[in-house]
Amino acid sequence: MVDFENLSLTRAPLSLFLCSSLSRLLPPSGSFGVTKKAKAGRLGVSGRPLFYRSQRDPFAPCVGWSGSAPWGMLAALFAATFFALSASCASRSLRHFGPARANLGRLVVATLVLGAFAHTAGGGLGSASTGWFLLSGIIGMGLGDLALFAALPRLGSRLTVLILQCLAAPLAAVGEWLWLGTRISADQVLWGTVILAGVALALSPERGGERIAGGGAALGFAFLAACGQGFGALVSRKGVQVAEAAGELVGNATFGLTAAYQRILAGLLFTALWFAVQGRWGRTAESPWAPYRHPGAGNPPGAGWGWMVANGLAGAVIGVSCYQWALATTPSGLVLPIAATAPLLAMPIAYWLEGDRPGKRAILGGLVAVAGCIALARAR
Repeated sequence: MVDFENLSLTRAPLSLFLCSSLSRLLPPSGSFGVTKKAKAGRLGVSGRPLFYRSQRDPFAPCVGWSGSAPWGMLAALFAATFFALSASCASRSLRHFGPARANLGRLVVATLVLGAFAHTAGGGLGSASTGWFLLSGIIGMGLGDLALFAALPRLGSRLTVLILQCLAAPLAAVGEWLWLGTRISADQVLWGTVILAGVALALSPERGGERIAGGGAALGFAFLAACGQGFGALVSRKGVQVAEAAGELVGNATFGLTAAYQRILAGLLFTALWFAVQGRWGRTAESPWAPYRHPGAGNPPGAGWGWMVANGLAGAVIGVSCYQWALATTPSGLVLPIAATAPLLAMPIAYWLEGDRPGKRAILGGLVAVAGCIALARAR
């Protein structure tokens, strides 16, 4: 996923407002249930239940609820919130380690934490959909992130993330419709567009603020990053279908955590392989192992380990797990617009930690996106 370390724009508590608004849309506590298929203890190919331990599994309350879309969108909102939190951690991690080592480090942290869970309480690598989630990780967290880091220095953070977030959602929605036959209603399309419009309003650079360096190549990298995020989500949705067809339970957080582990593992291996092929390890400032000092600042790497771990836990562990949980129950065309609000949710965190005040347009864009999220949660 994307680190929004340079996007700090407002002081409004958007995440709290969104969470309180969406929570009113969820069913009462007595409306949860487990489907007949879940009660039957659907088994994977190994002959044991996959991603589900028992009726008392704390990660399974949403399984079998027929109205899973609001839960999926709430999971997407949680993902956006933790991605926003990871942005502040990432900015400090980057000052100590540089982009290459900071990115690789967060993937290592996430792989260790998620792997420990997946191989004990989850399904490990034994799911019928493992190949699809590994492919999703290569596309989204491998190729997509490489294109993102290539676009950032050429376009600037705001314009890059603007293109990424506003193109990834429609690419995923159209791809899921053409490939998997998933349809969303006209109202859902409308309110998803409103969310993206709010994000675009808040993130669009001021006149003369950011200039394109690299012309068409810069825009091409940003487009490839959007394709990586959108098609990575699409392949994850295919993995969910394969898991369901194999009799696995996919509607709980345990499945999301396991799927996140598989995606992160593929992203880590791809990133490490990329650096190995480029021959950069230990030889340039871009190497994950080379010493790094932030321009104009003396930041010894030893002081940044905590920020690297926090970045990995907030974004790559909790954020990606919530993101996969959302995709397990909700079409990508609905999940990605809500996940696209992560830069907006980073605003109050940045104001709180760094005192960075927003402009009026950023606040207005945030309010538009909030209204779109509430309406999308109500749309059918």
